[in-house]
Amino acid sequence: MNRIQIHQWIVFLFIFFLTPNVVFDAASADHDDHDEKRRYQKRERRHSEDNCKRNVATVNNSTYTEYCGACHFAYQPGLLPSGSWDKILKGLADHFGEAIELDLESMNTIAEYLKAHAADNSSAKLSGKIMKSIGSQTPLRITQVPHIQREHHEIEPQVFEREAIGSFSNCVACHTTAEKGVYDDDAVTIPK
Repeated sequence: MNRIQIHQWIVFLFIFFLTPNVVFDAASADHDDHDEKRRYQKRERRHSEDNCKRNVATVNNSTYTEYCGACHFAYQPGLLPSGSWDKILKGLADHFGEAIELDLESMNTIAEYLKAHAADNSSAKLSGKIMKSIGSQTPLRITQVPHIQREHHEIEPQVFEREAIGSFSNCVACHTTAEKGVYDDDAVTIPK
């Protein structure tokens, strides 16, 4: 064999041995990409499920939104236990300084909704923390819940008096995702 033939054989053998590796590597890479995509999708699904468990359920009752949300943020029922909601509804003649009148049908609809979705009937992680923190108490305000107070303990009281906030009870002023039931620190912007 002459030099050219030897060179051609070397090139042929090199290509011969390299080609299966390239095909195998490509198949392996596709398989790895597919596995990575499946792991990512599984992680996202688990994260989404965790968020559903962590966040309180969004308000989905039009009567509650219409009557309660007309004057203030329609707080998610999972932020207070059913006993608290019951006391609040029984005290509508003096609802934090306002007299609220509801027809019987609306009152019953709101009462049923609040009870069914209250913190003591919720699987949300936040609701569980609220229930654990209140013990046997029946707070009339979300701002009286020990867990909520602990979460805000580093904020100076005068911050809540800023015009853009108004009070400690104005959750949506700082919690940008409050309407979605998400009260994570990552979604907080304190207005100046």
